[in-house]
Amino acid sequence: MKQNQNSRRVNQIAREKLAGILLFEVSDPDLALVTLTGVEVSVDKSVMRAYVSCDSGRYEEVSAALGRARGRIRSLLGHALGWRVTPELIFEIDTTADEAERIARALTNVPPTLGVEKDDEGYPLAAAEETEEA
Repeated sequence: MKQNQNSRRVNQIAREKLAGILLFEVSDPDLALVTLTGVEVSVDKSVMRAYVSCDSGRYEEVSAALGRARGRIRSLLGHALGWRVTPELIFEIDTTADEAERIARALTNVPPTLGVEKDDEGYPLAAAEETEEA
């Protein structure tokens, strides 16, 4: 979504209010250790897409808890924001941290064949020298 100064400010305000509600107002133990990573509010402020991050093993649990608390969160958010329209909430699990961890793990586990010197076609040079000697 294209952003300008106003939409960035609206997103920032909505993120701060929603984070406060998730931290202090909602007391569901399934929502413990959940991080709000981002918020996108539509131009007409009718829809708010909130991205949350959690442990990879808790995706279903957190999604269900957010679904159960959606009405209460929306009510509290409407009072906190004071906008004419209370936005419809859409919660999405943000998996970018898990993907970054998977990529970092893959980069540290480099196969030993990657360090072998290769010719222009990608074949190992050591194997080519052995066939020439034979």
